[in-house]
Order: sequence, then structure tokens, then C-alpha cells
Amino acid sequence: MRVVIAEDNALLREGLVLLLTSAGHEVAAVAASGPEVLPALLEHRPDAAVLDVRMPPGFRDEGLRAALAARREIPGLPVLVLSQYVEEAYAAELLGGGASGVGYLLKDRVGRVDEFLDALERVAAGGTALDPEVVTELMTRRRDDPLDTLTPREREVLHLMAEGRDNTTIARLLVVSDRAVSKHIGNVFAKLGLPAGDSGHRRVLAVLAYLNGG
Repeated sequence: MRVVIAEDNALLREGLVLLLTSAGHEVAAVAASGPEVLPALLEHRPDAAVLDVRMPPGFRDEGLRAALAARREIPGLPVLVLSQYVEEAYAAELLGGGASGVGYLLKDRVGRVDEFLDALERVAAGGTALDPEVVTELMTRRRDDPLDTLTPREREVLHLMAEGRDNTTIARLLVVSDRAVSKHIGNVFAKLGLPAGDSGHRRVLAVLAYLNGG
């Protein structure tokens, strides 16, 4: 996998380079400031981008803006965004363009090497990888939501879908059968009014409805 890294913290940036190369991936380019990000992505067109949200010169949302711009220029570009804190507005904006091939992790998740690499691979494959704390934060801030029609178990299943978990993993985490998970997901699709069709596409639509409040 060819990856572009955008991170202003030199220690973390070099750590990401070492981590990815040790795992057998190629780091096509690194960027240390906001203005460097988009040109690097357009030049190298990587299999995935790992981007910090806040970068020089303004330390506001330069990395996120570059990610959004790159996805407009390269539709479907897999982007894994790193953030120091749960920033709801940034997560919602990233996901608002479509939840396919996007991830949002807190930086301390990078230290959990297997989880980080698994998240990156899910994003590169077109899935989602959302930090559990991000999902929880977005969920707890929703009120009077159409998603309130879901049962607690259905919300648990959708929560795990938003993290990018597949049916087998969901079944293992909830200690239920694969068949039960499939039934809950079917109920979620029905309650959210998602049309019959490709189940992968409906999973993306369900995650978007969940994170964007329907």
C-alpha cells in the first residue's frame, strides 16, 4: 500500500513512517504543513492518506481541508484523519461527503499498532474506521433523532458498523450469532428506510444516517 502522511509533529511523523514501512507499506511522501498536503496527494495519488486535522500555518483545520479538496479531485481517495481530540464538526464534515473510504481516529490510537494498521487497511479497502470515542461523542449529542426508533441492540450493531466492523466481528463482540447480527442489520435498514440493493452501499448509508443524525 502506498501512503501519504501529513503530520506537523516530527516525532509522530517519523514514527508513522517507521510503523508503516515496518508493516510492509510504502510511504510515497510526507507533508509537514497544510499547503504541502494537497500537492503531495495529487502528485502521488496514494492508496491511502493519513492526515492530521490541525496543521501549520493556522493550526485550525488545514489537514481536513486538504483531505476534502483531495477527495473532490480524486473521488474515493481513502483518507484516515488523526485528531488529538473528538472534534464533532470536523468528523461530520469529513463524513458528510460520503462514508466510503474514510476514517477518523484519535492520535492515541496510533500507539495501538494492530488497531491502527487494521483501521488503515479497512479505510484503504473502501470501508470506515471511526474511533469508538468519536462514535460515542456523536451519538450522545443527538437528540430527537429518527434513529430513536432503533432498539438498544440495533443501536449497538449500528455503532459497531460505524467503527467499520464486519458481521462476524460484531457477532463476536456482542456474543450473538451471525444470523442474529444479520437480522438486526436488516431491521436497521428497514427502520431507516434504506432501499433494497447492494448491502455494502446500504451499510454506508446507514452509517451516514447514524453519524449525521438521519
